[in-house]
Amino acid sequence: MLQKPLHHECLWAEHPQTSGQYLWVPASGLPARPGSAAAQGRPALPAQTVAAQSLPGVPVPSFPLALRAQPGGVASPSAEPAHLAMACVAHYFLSTYSPCVSLWGNSFVAAVPRNSQLQEDQDLPELLKRVEKFPCACPHWLWGSKVLFTVYDPDYMKVILGRSDPKPLGTYRFLAPWIGYGLLLLNGQTWFQHRRMLTPAFHYDILKPYVGLMADSVRVMLDKWEKLISQDSHLEIFGHVSLMTLDTIMKCAFSHQGSVQTDRNSQSYMQAVEDLKNLFFFRIRNIFYHNDTIYRLTSDGRWNHRASQLAHQHTERVINLRKAHLQKEGELEKVRKKRHLDFLDILLFSKMENGSSLSDEDLRAEVDTFMFEGHDTTASGISWILYALAMHPEHQQRCREEIQGLLGDGASISWDHLDQMPYTTMCIKEALRLYPPVPAIGRELTKPITFPDGRSLPKGIMIALSFYALHHNPEVWPNPEVFDPSRFAPGSTQHSHAFLPFSGGSRNCIGKQFAMKELKVAVALTLLRFELSPDPSRVPVPIPRIVLMSKSGIHLHLRKLL
Repeated sequence: MLQKPLHHECLWAEHPQTSGQYLWVPASGLPARPGSAAAQGRPALPAQTVAAQSLPGVPVPSFPLALRAQPGGVASPSAEPAHLAMACVAHYFLSTYSPCVSLWGNSFVAAVPRNSQLQEDQDLPELLKRVEKFPCACPHWLWGSKVLFTVYDPDYMKVILGRSDPKPLGTYRFLAPWIGYGLLLLNGQTWFQHRRMLTPAFHYDILKPYVGLMADSVRVMLDKWEKLISQDSHLEIFGHVSLMTLDTIMKCAFSHQGSVQTDRNSQSYMQAVEDLKNLFFFRIRNIFYHNDTIYRLTSDGRWNHRASQLAHQHTERVINLRKAHLQKEGELEKVRKKRHLDFLDILLFSKMENGSSLSDEDLRAEVDTFMFEGHDTTASGISWILYALAMHPEHQQRCREEIQGLLGDGASISWDHLDQMPYTTMCIKEALRLYPPVPAIGRELTKPITFPDGRSLPKGIMIALSFYALHHNPEVWPNPEVFDPSRFAPGSTQHSHAFLPFSGGSRNCIGKQFAMKELKVAVALTLLRFELSPDPSRVPVPIPRIVLMSKSGIHLHLRKLL
């Protein structure tokens, strides 16, 4: 078993002497044997080739996408002949004939223990190194003939998100035992039907009264913080914010009465979600775990099953409570007369009025999906925004002054207020640029694609659209690591696909308006109550876990304002 990664950054390139064939060329690799074809600069045996003539009618794959600085836009093997043969053959034999080894993110990944620290906190820094080197996209050889292209150029993003390619089943299916096949995992006509059915739940008239519910949940959290900082001003905020956003989505989308922030059942659900995100991440990185039968026999597989059951118990309790409420005398007709229905009521009424169109499994899948996505993404967004403001006190104070001038002591906050805080909105967007709640999404090409610069990919290629890399791409955002809210000042112009915290195209986040309102409410009320500063002894380390989290939590010092 390999205990540490061996790095071989591979590029798909055209060899000038292989008659239109394409092969994997290492940008850096092992030294060639003296006297070999590679050492003498002659064409080496290509480990993976795609002959243009073998793919009739398919655009020729003409990557590496981003080597703009190199002549011809491709990596020439003759530039590093000594590296070609051994690395190509090594990659080929290891990935093809050694089932315990795969390539993930250009690193060998074997059957690694779940608690291994193998690059766990280096994924994003390594990605940003590649962004600097390849400003459009870069390929990753996974295993065998599988390749993943990570894209972070706005023009490429626009082309891909403008299509209807499905999400790759190979990895997204690992989420199915937890959230089922709801909007996140569905593809094709079924996805379209569910999206059309649920869109009214996020209508303007539905969202307006939610602001008061959001504010109530935030105030409960802030009251807890006041009590906690009376003993210690240091606080890890992500867990508290997650409970608050779960409380909010339960009240707004699922008509829940009361607060879940002190409910023990909610605590167990939150822990289950945390476990499931980590288990998903580790399953992707372990080639053995991709086999369902093997995975079920492992301790991680059994853990995943138990955590999924805990999550399902929570959502089933929510569904059954709402069903029981609607069965009370007069309640059904009262809700039926509403101009717009809440999220869960839409699902329940669809089931009641046309039972064949929405099965019990479909209903629970949508509830599981929105219970998770509706709270965890916004929790990530709010936590990182507060951290960004803590790191930049001058911007924090300017936001506070703007909010104080608008809300006074914050006793009342309305929908209309949220459109009257331009500088706070600029800071929120800049924090979302630096820390996008969903770092990346996937697509699998169902037909060939050609990008605006003429480069192309054939059908069947897996694409990772990295919003994190896009937002940190110096070709798109000058000085990308600098927190600069003026990037989003009124009148500033950006590429339509340069800023995608809620994805884009027809499959963009259905709840993006809901999320933005919740972010503004949480930030506004928090800044009125507390002054935030970072904890220099506990610097957060961003890691991708479906949503953007911190390996060490997000720790802040809070000072109560008079």
